[in-house]
Amino acid sequence: MTDEELLARLLYRDGMMLVIDKPAGIAVHRGPKGGENLEEYFHALRFGLPRNPALAHRLDRDTSGCLVLGRHHKALEKLGLLFKQGKVEKIYWAVVVGGPAQDEGLIDLPLGRLDAGRGWWMKPDPSGVPAKTLWRVISRAGGRALLELKPLTGRTHQLRVHCAAQGFPILGDAVYGQGEAMGLQLHARTITIPLYKNKEPAKIEAPVPLHMRETLAACTPAETV
Repeated sequence: MTDEELLARLLYRDGMMLVIDKPAGIAVHRGPKGGENLEEYFHALRFGLPRNPALAHRLDRDTSGCLVLGRHHKALEKLGLLFKQGKVEKIYWAVVVGGPAQDEGLIDLPLGRLDAGRGWWMKPDPSGVPAKTLWRVISRAGGRALLELKPLTGRTHQLRVHCAAQGFPILGDAVYGQGEAMGLQLHARTITIPLYKNKEPAKIEAPVPLHMRETLAACTPAETV
């Protein structure tokens, strides 16, 4: 990643927030083991402000797509409240192995920590925190399906655990699936944010990433991609 590459991934900008198209394979912030992360390059996104923007939410290292940044403290407070209250609509695209029998539905499955020694790995847990995901089949082909996933809660690894628990793990998921070489086929496609009282919510869409185009095209009508 370079400053120029990050700038090229800017999808939306106003006085309060930025939305960037996060690439798969890079962490959004520095972890306990260090390593490259997106926050190292946020200085390139100041656009005249004295401080770097900051993360308003998180995406997994291997997930691509819409990532929201607040440009200053007041913006981060407002964005944080919107995310906490569930007022930000997030839609993901995922290519899954197999697929659900129905064409749409709701997964209502609480989640808990898998193991204290496994970091943030999660598992279905009746006594865990509530987790709900709406899903809809966009298309099916070749033993796979393209799903639209809409998380109604924001739990760690929620979409990955929910899909795996239902018997259709996300393609390329090395933790909850089989970890095929093409990488995790999960993309934060759109995000809709009602940030301003007297304006329509900002709706931002991230293009399909390179690592997903081949698998997604194999089970998607061309006009959808």
